[in-house]
Amino acid sequence: MPQLRVALAQIDVTVGDIDGNTDKIVAWTRNAVEQGAHVVAFPELGLTGYPVEDLALRASFVDASQARIKSLAKRLADDGLGDIVVICGYLDRASGTAMGIDRLGRPKGSPTNSAAVIHHGEVVTSAVKHHLPNYGVFDEFRHFVPGNTLQVVRVHGIDVALVICEDLWQDGGPVAVTREAGAGLLLVINSSPYEANKDDVRGDLVRRRAREAGCALAYVNLVGGQDELVFDGDSLVADADGTVIARAPQFEQGSMIVDLDLPAAVGTPSGTHKGIEIVHTVLQSGELAPYEAMTPSIAPRLPDEAEMYGAIVLGLRDYVQKNGFKSVLLGLSGGIDSSLVAAIACDAIGSENVFGISNPSVYSSDHSKDDAAELAARTGLNYRVIPIQPMVQPFLDTLGLTGLAEENLQARVRAVIWMGLSNSDGHLVLACGNKSELSVGYSTIYGDAVGGYAPLKDLPKTLVWRLAKWRNEDATARGQQPPIPENSIVKPPSAELRPGQQDTDSLPPYDLLDDMLDDYVEQDRGSAELVAAGFGTELVTKVIQLVDKAEYKRRQYPPGPKLTHKAFGRDRRLPITNAWREDARKAAEH
Repeated sequence: MPQLRVALAQIDVTVGDIDGNTDKIVAWTRNAVEQGAHVVAFPELGLTGYPVEDLALRASFVDASQARIKSLAKRLADDGLGDIVVICGYLDRASGTAMGIDRLGRPKGSPTNSAAVIHHGEVVTSAVKHHLPNYGVFDEFRHFVPGNTLQVVRVHGIDVALVICEDLWQDGGPVAVTREAGAGLLLVINSSPYEANKDDVRGDLVRRRAREAGCALAYVNLVGGQDELVFDGDSLVADADGTVIARAPQFEQGSMIVDLDLPAAVGTPSGTHKGIEIVHTVLQSGELAPYEAMTPSIAPRLPDEAEMYGAIVLGLRDYVQKNGFKSVLLGLSGGIDSSLVAAIACDAIGSENVFGISNPSVYSSDHSKDDAAELAARTGLNYRVIPIQPMVQPFLDTLGLTGLAEENLQARVRAVIWMGLSNSDGHLVLACGNKSELSVGYSTIYGDAVGGYAPLKDLPKTLVWRLAKWRNEDATARGQQPPIPENSIVKPPSAELRPGQQDTDSLPPYDLLDDMLDDYVEQDRGSAELVAAGFGTELVTKVIQLVDKAEYKRRQYPPGPKLTHKAFGRDRRLPITNAWREDARKAAEH
């Protein structure tokens, strides 16, 4: 059978940095050539970054993408890289090299999510994404018009079919006619965001689609953080039987080289099948002389905790670096949330760039102050103690605040300190709240909720403990000192805003709360279903009311990395002004 060496370049690009992204594409193309690859594939919208959101509606941005893909082709040829076939995602127009269809209000000339085929200094042809996702974090039907073709290019006597991300996930479309097109390889470029356990779903999908197409399948994915999304790489190759023969690491930029034995092309299939037009382009008709193949590698699957931790670290690192920050600042309370955030920040950008501020109040326990100091000593981060009582007392004397207002005042004074130091020294402030607290509004707006990024925003409290324990165990296994003091992990959580305060004074135990929140937030189950599942009527009523009333707080919370199926802000979007109320008592009566 003919051979083909394919490079899958899972690179980390930045939305809008067309110059920088171009340089990366050239560099990794050179790397592929040096390793003897015949084809190199880059992720979906690799030239522009993904997701471009409403930049796709800005004519100047689309024009720049169209112009740069052409200049990239010429640059590759001028640099002696013109012989390799380069597949690169970019933003095009339906009236440009891509093919598109009219849509009411979106005529031809509208943006397309496209994949350029570059060879010998030219954009030879272009594939256009057919299925435009419009669910969860995706809003592509707002931005693009769909294509209606399956592009097949002949490379060294092998027909390679090209599709883009969602075209693989949905039935029908160009993937459904790959078998009719006689392709020997289905090459898929992707920008598929991370969420817990998605790599298993992705692997099953790749295996199934390879069997359906009757050919090998190569899947290259983006890596890196972009606002609230993290892309984990995890590029895959499966043979025609659906057996995974190569897999790239998660969360690591790099290029996976795979040698494939593929069937020789027969004829030049064309025509329209199932509403999809097969477009065939011959680049190299002759087969390669036999060569010694490389042994493919399969990167091991990360444990669940390591996977989530890696996603948070990468998301924070890229958010800091891509937005021009050099350092981060957070309030260190000695509690589990701020301790985990501090460890993540040190792993992401180095402890020398992390500034932890302890702001003890008159209610702060000695162990909390000691735990914060111990964490700073263990990690080596920059540590400073600024008591808040001298600042809190004048407010109390002037305003006469008591009760909850006094508690919130303490949190807000701390926030003023953090933001003042941020403004003075250029630090990015990290909010340390977790998803459980954010769900029920257990945070102080303009207090502990302030900041520019929230690493634990999509991590439930029970998983905060799991990740903290895992991070310490991982450090021990590596012969390193665990970064998080054991007392921060085992002590009852408390905001320490009044004497003897504990979270359970206001909330049910977190294991029970998280179980219910998984049903209500992640699964969208109503009060009747929650009661039927065994949750107490009074608990259901209380938690639902807390969640629904806290929407305005969530809208003002900083961005944070998506980890779950239903992340606040991206996947779950409800109106703030909302008179609909679930009635658990009536549900129980029925």
